[in-house]
Amino acid sequence: MSSNIGGLVDRVFREYLEPADDLNSYTALASGINASVTTVSFNGDLLTQEEEDVLDAGTLIEINHELMYCTDIDTVNNSVTVVRGARGTTAATHTAGDLIKIAPVFTRKAVFDAVCDQIKNLYPTLYAVETVETTSGTGYTLLGSYDSPGTNNYLVTPIKAISQYTDWSAGSDQTGLTFKGVAVELIDLPNPFTYTDSTGTERTITYTAGPSVVHALQFSGIASGHTVYVTFKKKFIDPTAEDNTLANIGLENEYEPIIMAGAAAQMLSGRDIPTATSDFITDQLAVSTYPVGASSNIRNGLLSYQATLIDQAKKDLKARYPEPVALNQITYPS
Repeated sequence: MSSNIGGLVDRVFREYLEPADDLNSYTALASGINASVTTVSFNGDLLTQEEEDVLDAGTLIEINHELMYCTDIDTVNNSVTVVRGARGTTAATHTAGDLIKIAPVFTRKAVFDAVCDQIKNLYPTLYAVETVETTSGTGYTLLGSYDSPGTNNYLVTPIKAISQYTDWSAGSDQTGLTFKGVAVELIDLPNPFTYTDSTGTERTITYTAGPSVVHALQFSGIASGHTVYVTFKKKFIDPTAEDNTLANIGLENEYEPIIMAGAAAQMLSGRDIPTATSDFITDQLAVSTYPVGASSNIRNGLLSYQATLIDQAKKDLKARYPEPVALNQITYPS
C-alpha cells in the first residue's frame, strides 16, 4: 500500500502503464539545475547507444513534473540543450540524481493529474469520514477559527454527534461516563463571514479551499460550553503535491485500486496503446477476474473493474456509517 500520492503514482506505472520488461528509457541528472538553466547534463553510462540516439533534437524529456524539449545534444560532454517548462509545465529546480525520462509514452505529470482527477471524482459516491471535537455555543458554533480555518470546509454532512453533557431533565446537564446523542445541524454562512466573538471582537473568516461557504454547527439538547464530538461525511482534500499523505487527504487503503484503475483508464483514453502495455494490462485484469478481449476494450475493462470496486466500497461505508435520521437538515441521534 502507498503512504502518499507519489507512491500511488508509482503503483499506476508499476501495475498498469509500464510493464517490467518494457520500461521507458531513463537516465539521471549528472548535476543539479535551477529553474532557468537550459543545459542539462546527464549520466551517459545509464544509456545504451540506441537510447542515446533517441535523445536528440525534438525529443521530449521529463524530470519530476517538468517537461523539456531538447534542441541539441552534446554526446562528448553528455549534455542536452533544452526548452524549459514545455507543454504548460513549470520550470523548477532539480537535484543531481533525479531521473530523466526520455520520450515518455506516459508522463509522470499526466499520471499525477489523472490520480488527482480520480480522487476528486470519488465524491459523492464515496467520501472520507472525520470526527471533529468542538464546543457547543449559544446559537451557532463555528468550525475552525478566524485565523485557522484549516480544511473544515470540506466537511459535508453530520453523521452523528455525541457528548457526555446532555440536557435531558429539567434543563440541567447530565454529566456521566456515557456518551449520548445530540441533535446537530450544519449550516452554511457567506464566505467571507464576519461575526463578533465572545470578547466583543469582530472577526472575519475567509476560506480559500473547499466550497465557497463558511461552515458552522447548531446543536439542540445541550447547553453552551460543552465538548461535543461530531462525525462528518467529508470531501477528499485536493492533492497538491506527491508528498501529500493519503491519510491527510482522507483516503483509505482500499480506495487505492479504485483510483489506480480510473487513472489508468484516463491515461489510455483516446490513444494507441503499446502492445506490451496492452498485454500487461490485459493480464492484470484477468488476475482480477476481469478478462478483456481486444486492446480497444481495455479501457472499458478498467472502468468496469473500477465500478465493481466502488460498489464494494459503498456497501462497506453504508455498513460502518448508516444514514442518520435527519429532518429539515437537522441530524438527530438514532
